Amino acid sequence: MIVHVLDAPSNLGLRMPAPGVVPGCYKLAGALRDQRLVARLGARDAGVVVPPRYDTSGWAPGDGVFNAAALARYTRRLADRVAALRAPGDLTVLLGGDCSILLGAVLALRRSGRVGLVYVDGHSDFRHAGNSPHVGAAAGEGLAIVTGRGQPDIADIDGLGPYVDGADVAALGMHEPGDELLPEARAAVGSLHDVGEMRAVGMAAAARTALAGIGADTVWVHLDVDVLDPSVMPAVDSPDPGGLDPAELVEVLVPLLADPRTVGIDVAIYDPDLDEDGVGAALIADVLTEAMTAAGRCGT
Repeated sequence: MIVHVLDAPSNLGLRMPAPGVVPGCYKLAGALRDQRLVARLGARDAGVVVPPRYDTSGWAPGDGVFNAAALARYTRRLADRVAALRAPGDLTVLLGGDCSILLGAVLALRRSGRVGLVYVDGHSDFRHAGNSPHVGAAAGEGLAIVTGRGQPDIADIDGLGPYVDGADVAALGMHEPGDELLPEARAAVGSLHDVGEMRAVGMAAAARTALAGIGADTVWVHLDVDVLDPSVMPAVDSPDPGGLDPAELVEVLVPLLADPRTVGIDVAIYDPDLDEDGVGAALIADVLTEAMTAAGRCGT
């Protein structure tokens, strides 16, 4: 088995943290490589897919998703690279970047057929034009986009949308206080367990239930590290209280990664600009290494 580590350092889907300041999550991959993640996973270095320039000049609310044209181009290129890495038994670890890198991963798999998705995230990411005054940041709309509720230029690339059927989606880890879109997201996917529900049944049990509801033969795991509590992972754009602790996240990831249908995982949103000491990068690298080792999915 080969583990491929591919960098997707795109911040195209995230809003600016301050006027004129680009989101720093594009440094995520470099920060995790500094933690020797590739070697620790026994992985093959698959290189990097360089994203287009981040440029929201001229965009205004009501114009749709910002950076949409660049996102569409990048999604196709990333999908090509992810598809080229696929081989029986192998696993791709995609280092972001923001959550919009998920689009390239699921488009790659959708080209070959039916796709299952486990969406591990602190937020429902279900904003779309049908439930909000306007859209903008694709990273906050990821679950809506991949299930076909987005503008066609990014949600229906090459006529393959929706990339994932809602019945083949399981969502885990939501804990945003007062998330008004959570009920709609829950109704649109095969299963959804927020953090409270996961703790009630147990982390591993919630993960196994998520997998059991997915009928697809191929599964991708999306990991937004804001699923962690800000007491341990404050270096994200939207930290909300009530998230998982690191041991809980490992317990969730082990069954997901151990499932033979799982062909890849993307890691998104950690912002090294908010973590100059690299404590968050070390934590993420430790979690991934522990989970993949326990799942028997480190490289050989």
